[in-house]
Amino acid sequence: MTEDVEFDLLSIGGGFAGLVAAVRGAELGLRTAVIEQGADEGYLCSSRWAGGIFHVSYHDVKLPPAELVAAIERATSEEAEPELAAAIAEDCGRTVEWLAAQGAHFTSASPIGWHRWTLAPPRAPVAGQDWRERGPDLMIDRLRQRLEERQGQIFLGARATSLRMEGGRCVGLTARRGGAEFALTARAVIIADGGFPGDAELFRQHIGPRPDRVLQRHAGTAVGDGLRMAEDAGAALTRLDRFYGHLLSRDAMHNDGLWPYPQIDAVATAALVVDPGGRRLLDEGLGGISITNDLARLDDPLCATVICDAAIWDTAGRTAQIPPNPQLERGGGTLWRADTIADLAGLAGLDPATTGETVAAYNEAVRSGAGAALSPPRSSKSGIPKPIETPPFFAIPICAGITNTMGGIATDGNGCVRRPDGSVISGLYAAGGCTGGLEGGGALGYVGGLIKACVFGLRAGEAAARQIRSGGT
Repeated sequence: MTEDVEFDLLSIGGGFAGLVAAVRGAELGLRTAVIEQGADEGYLCSSRWAGGIFHVSYHDVKLPPAELVAAIERATSEEAEPELAAAIAEDCGRTVEWLAAQGAHFTSASPIGWHRWTLAPPRAPVAGQDWRERGPDLMIDRLRQRLEERQGQIFLGARATSLRMEGGRCVGLTARRGGAEFALTARAVIIADGGFPGDAELFRQHIGPRPDRVLQRHAGTAVGDGLRMAEDAGAALTRLDRFYGHLLSRDAMHNDGLWPYPQIDAVATAALVVDPGGRRLLDEGLGGISITNDLARLDDPLCATVICDAAIWDTAGRTAQIPPNPQLERGGGTLWRADTIADLAGLAGLDPATTGETVAAYNEAVRSGAGAALSPPRSSKSGIPKPIETPPFFAIPICAGITNTMGGIATDGNGCVRRPDGSVISGLYAAGGCTGGLEGGGALGYVGGLIKACVFGLRAGEAAARQIRSGGT
């Protein structure tokens, strides 16, 4: 092991959460460094691939905190930890202002209110991986520049392997780079390396049996290292069986031009999702994230097809920032169309008779408002059902795409890592996708990956500075 190096604050992970924490710590006079496993200047991380929209449960971050807490409670069915919800609501506005002071440029990506705080330039409305030189990619580089301007360091090509603990307190970490192990001492360590979407073993253990049949809609760098290290150090973990993701064309499994966009969510939540036999699989009205989770838990996550009509395709199909109509076909995705449901089923490889019965029963339930009587029930929490009656009819083979896990390391409102008894582990913090408690409950409410990462990165950096300045342990 090479010679020990001492810092005040170390961030594990060079995405938004880790960089925000390190830059904020450096602003407050701390000697900071970031451990990043990517080896080159443009290292991949899921933060670079983000859509760039800062929102709180699809609400403007500048709304009053009480309104934002209420939005989080509605989205999560009041399952979010109140302390975490309050932290987001209180500091989200301050966080975007702080980012702007670091060089972030924001634009309103559309007339939609919660699109007001979008990192510029936004993604172009095209299918595929249009992320280079877009807002989030540029912002990662700006944060790195700010860190280095404040004498902070970034260790590229380094992978943290364990936390160093003394007397129940975190005092640093060990990492490996280029085949050699080295030690770093720190008065505070912040775990910010994402969740575990890229780890097949953890996926099978907590989410579903076939990670190979779920699209890995992320940079592939979040593999659960921080989660494992925190657990070894005595941290409590929240439930780990939920994730944030979207529905995509099944062709995205082998066509990179079809992910991370366009998403099929809005079409699915207005219409039907069926299995190869033509039967409904799940409650489409719970929304795209819920459908995606339900599919990922199946023995065959690639078994589903969305069925809609021309009216749905021309309305819901055009609502997203990067809409499937027309970007699905432009990206090379399969879109079957026919003038009858029976002919459509034949094209899509579905059972024609059963598919016809399913559509007829669904249409009757929509007209009579009896969606709850269907099996499975059809709700309207995140998508109002529309009748499927206007030809031509469309079928889209879909897949589940996982972006990031929702559960993870338990923390308080300042990012301090908690033990199972509720006490905090001195010197240890966590922020971003590796944490739980805000999202990931049974309701699968989404609060917002970017705002979560940056708010808690900011708060963790500030909490670490307070701890260090006070000499606290």
